[in-house]
Formats: sequence, C-alpha cells, structure tokens
Amino acid sequence: MSRITNLKSAMLAILIVVGALAQGHRAHAAELKSIVVAGGCFWCVEADFEKVKGVKAAVSGYAGGTIANPTYKQVTRGGSGHYEVVKITYDPGQVSLDNLLHSFFRSVDPTDAGGQFCDRGDSYRTAIFVDGAKERAVAEAAKADAMAALGQTIVTPILDAAPFYEAEGYHQDYYKGQKRVLTRFGPIKQSKAYKRYRLSCGRDARVKELWGDAAPFAGS
Repeated sequence: MSRITNLKSAMLAILIVVGALAQGHRAHAAELKSIVVAGGCFWCVEADFEKVKGVKAAVSGYAGGTIANPTYKQVTRGGSGHYEVVKITYDPGQVSLDNLLHSFFRSVDPTDAGGQFCDRGDSYRTAIFVDGAKERAVAEAAKADAMAALGQTIVTPILDAAPFYEAEGYHQDYYKGQKRVLTRFGPIKQSKAYKRYRLSCGRDARVKELWGDAAPFAGS
C-alpha cells in the first residue's frame, strides 16, 4: 500500500513540476516585445538584426503611410507615406531596447534625410516607431547618445506606433534565399544578389565612414 502511495506522490510531484515548467515557458514567451524601425532597404536591416542574440524574429514590412495593405510597388514609387520597415521581436531578458536602438543608429546614416545610401526617396528614410511614453523615452535617449557620439545632427524621427503591414513573401529573409533571380548582375541566387547589392549600394562603406569601429554590422 505504501509503495502505491509513494508512486502516486511521485507522479503528482512530476506533474506539478511539468506544469510549472510549461507555465513558466508560456509566461516567458508572453514577455517578448517588438520595435519597428526604418533603416533604408529592409533586406539589410532584417539581415543585420537577425544576427543579434535575443532577437527572435525580424520581419520586413511597411508602416507610417496612409494606404492599407500596400504593395512594394506602391511604397517605392512614392506618395504612400510608408517607410520600408522591419519589425524586430526580441526577448528583453536577453537584449534591451536600449541596446537594440544603440545598434540601429550605428547601422544606418541617421544624418541623411533623403533616403539611405544608394536608395533615395521617402520610403527609404530612417525612423523609429514607438508605442507609448516609455519606449519614446528610450528612443529619445538613444538618439541623443548617437548624436553626441557622432557630433552631427541626426534627422531620424521618433514616431508614434503605426499599423505594420508585412511585406510580400519574397522579401522575407531575402539575404539568405537560394532561389535564382534575374538581376542586373545576371541570374544568380538571392543570397549572392543580396551581397552584391549591399556592396554596390555602399551601405557598409558609408556606415564605417560615419561610425568606424562602433558600426556593429558593417560587412554583413
């Protein structure tokens, strides 16, 4: 009888532990947060931030404009008001919003109001979209820190959160895609096309010129 009682007690203890672990996992998952940033070509921003420890996802999309469910063509031809953006979902227990925005400013040219690198026009401007006063305070502090470090005026606006529209599927994870695409470099894999585009656009060269060794992603 005592052996049966002990077995039941052991099983109950195991179930309690399993339940606690499951609840802890759900609570941990619920703590994930996100921030939306615009840093020029969303392929590059996505590629950069997916390398950051604590970032769980980086999704290319559009935000800040007046058209619902915009297409890439609508955004890039101008007039929609949308930016090319990336929604970064992160675990604040592993990486802070302050650290993410510190890296963001040093991964772009925040002094350029007309676009980024070889990509010109409103949709390629930089911006940070914040949800509430707490995020705005962190973003403003990161901007002030970047301005002090750079010694130049930073034109990146900090905007109120806006609806995020996920970009077309072919834009997601473009930097590591294996599909062959026709480009001005010829028919090559997406991953190779991305590397050639990034190099020819001068993104890393300009970031290194501005930020030197503080640039966290130059060469990505």
